[in-house]
Amino acid sequence: MASLQASLPSISAIWSSFPDSSSINSASIVTLTSSPANDRRIRRRLRCKAMVQQAVQGAPAAYAKEMERLSAKESLLLAFKDAGGFEALVAGKTTNMQQIDVNERITGLERLNPTPRPTTSPFLEGRWNFEWFGSGSPGFFVARFIFERFPPTLANLSNMDVVIKDGKANITANFKLLNLIESKFSLSTKLLVEGPLRLKEEYIEGILESPTVIEETIPEQLKGAFNQAVTTVQQLPAPIRDAISGGLRIPLSGTFQRLFMISYLDEEILIIRDASGIPEVLTRLDPPSSPIEEPITEYES
Repeated sequence: MASLQASLPSISAIWSSFPDSSSINSASIVTLTSSPANDRRIRRRLRCKAMVQQAVQGAPAAYAKEMERLSAKESLLLAFKDAGGFEALVAGKTTNMQQIDVNERITGLERLNPTPRPTTSPFLEGRWNFEWFGSGSPGFFVARFIFERFPPTLANLSNMDVVIKDGKANITANFKLLNLIESKFSLSTKLLVEGPLRLKEEYIEGILESPTVIEETIPEQLKGAFNQAVTTVQQLPAPIRDAISGGLRIPLSGTFQRLFMISYLDEEILIIRDASGIPEVLTRLDPPSSPIEEPITEYES
């Protein structure tokens, strides 16, 4: 019993010569956190955590912005309808209040533009319908050409669209005379890319197509005269008949050009502004192209 008690102090002395467990753990932690490899691992974990937090926080923000954009589009289309649509625009029947309301909604949608480089976007090509245009646009040029030759009481400009393809644009206006005669005026232009937002448009040619008579709407007392006129045209020499059927061509190369920028573009709506800042709004008539990667284009100066 005495020998056991004598050995206890020596055992305690042996244990007391080692550091306690807390000092071992503390030293190990200090050594571990100060190693370069572990520093990199910790930084990676912190970066990943920050990225995850950013993604979680960014998703609702992106969703809210997209909903705001869709709401702004719907609001603009409703403003067109409230202003009387295309017919009221070309007839000059839109009020100042309606015009400022439309312009306010155009500005609201432009700031949400989802396409940073619209001049080279595949969404630009396709068939577009004119909803709104100003005094410097080809749409206004076409409308003025028609109404300068036919009084507004006789001519009715029903709709106007443009096809953009391979750096060219072809604007077509459909109109009626006395609700009996249908005709078209086409304007072809060339588009030159000058920047991610800016294009230069050069007018090439205007064509006033030969009118087509809607036979179902001809009054009975005029059908005899109409048939006689058709017979007379058919008896003309072939070159003259072909010239009449080909319509009236107006060369415009080197006469008109303009600069404009695309302020908004998505798969459904196109908004452009000319050098004076007047907006034109178009809506797509055909399905959009696939959103493939935009080609790299050298801009012309």
